[in-house]
Amino acid sequence: MRIRTAGVFAASMLCLVGAAACGDGKDDKAAGPKASAATGELVIWADDKRSAALKPFADKFGQENGVTVKIQAISKDQQTTFLTASQQGSGPDVMVGAHDWIGNLVQNGAVDPVQLSDEQKSGIQPGALKAVTFNSQTYGVPYATENLGLIRNTELAPAAPATIEDLVATGKKLKADKKVSEILCLQSGQNGDAYHAYPLYASAGGYLFGTAADGGYDAKDLGVGKEGSIAAFEKLRALGEKGDGALKRSISPDNAIATFTGKKCAFLVSGPWATADVKKAGLKYDISAVPGFKGGKEATPFLGVQTFYVASKGKNKALAQEFVTNYVTTPELAVALYDAEPRPPALTAALEQVKAQDPDLAKWAEAGKNAIPLPAIPEMAAIWEPFGKAEAAVIGGADAKTTVAAAAKTISAQIK
Repeated sequence: MRIRTAGVFAASMLCLVGAAACGDGKDDKAAGPKASAATGELVIWADDKRSAALKPFADKFGQENGVTVKIQAISKDQQTTFLTASQQGSGPDVMVGAHDWIGNLVQNGAVDPVQLSDEQKSGIQPGALKAVTFNSQTYGVPYATENLGLIRNTELAPAAPATIEDLVATGKKLKADKKVSEILCLQSGQNGDAYHAYPLYASAGGYLFGTAADGGYDAKDLGVGKEGSIAAFEKLRALGEKGDGALKRSISPDNAIATFTGKKCAFLVSGPWATADVKKAGLKYDISAVPGFKGGKEATPFLGVQTFYVASKGKNKALAQEFVTNYVTTPELAVALYDAEPRPPALTAALEQVKAQDPDLAKWAEAGKNAIPLPAIPEMAAIWEPFGKAEAAVIGGADAKTTVAAAAKTISAQIK
């Protein structure tokens, strides 16, 4: 499940202020598994699912290049663990993680640009390639994408709603008929969830950061607190507990999917990670784009990209570059990673290959056709918590203008 908080970024930065923040550097356990300094060894860190999928390809790479490849699973706090290990000189050669780590990793000198040829770049979905581009350089090799969409129970809601107002009307009727207990399952919780709220926020005219001359995000142009964001939070408030009741703080990251699979709501805003539970529940379902407000802009979700990074302090950077550029870009590996956790491959050839066996992939791609890359600039760390708390507050009925102004003040102070 995609849950975004500022904690991991704050922890990462604290770890790099000094060794005392996360250990004195003498205890390697604080930094996770230690990468060997052996010349003929390549060390890759990934999470549990991807570690298993990577093993046969890593073994093949090792045989072809006469080296030993070790894959080590990092199950928690991957970014923090990697940054701490990098600072201590005990990190891996290759790290697998989310693209929105890039700004923080580059700022801390933890990753190198990757050397992809023009031909290799042309085989990667443009949005995914843009997501791993920072300061006009490519800092990772993307292998999978993800974006939010609307999953609906087709027995309760046969047609996809054209607008959020249509969705609410359908949900209210189903609730009045006692067929559901909730109008919409869109996770918020007591602390809000900026990632899941963003499509509606964008549809109502809000934005987070403006666009710089190079096409990237401009941290100096903060959208939170401006007129469009106030209007957007007014819309969220109207959907909340004092309004339509479509958005509730009781729908949280812990229960949103389960509430949908338990047939307590007909609509779920989530991503590809939710489909396994939906299928397991035996629901008849369909996937479409998150609908926007009537007369508003499109409901724009964020595009997330899973990425292979080359560690700047790795012992075998040449081997690492070879692995991520010439192995990660093969359809075989991309399909294996898809099989381990079904998310649309970033490699076009792999996406075409798996579409035949999973019709949902084309639907997720369609739902995210207007998705924008999740900001990877370091300043994004300042957004998550204040935005989320403001969202939860207005869902509960707080005044939108004063709530957004307070959030903007907090965010601006952190960015400066």
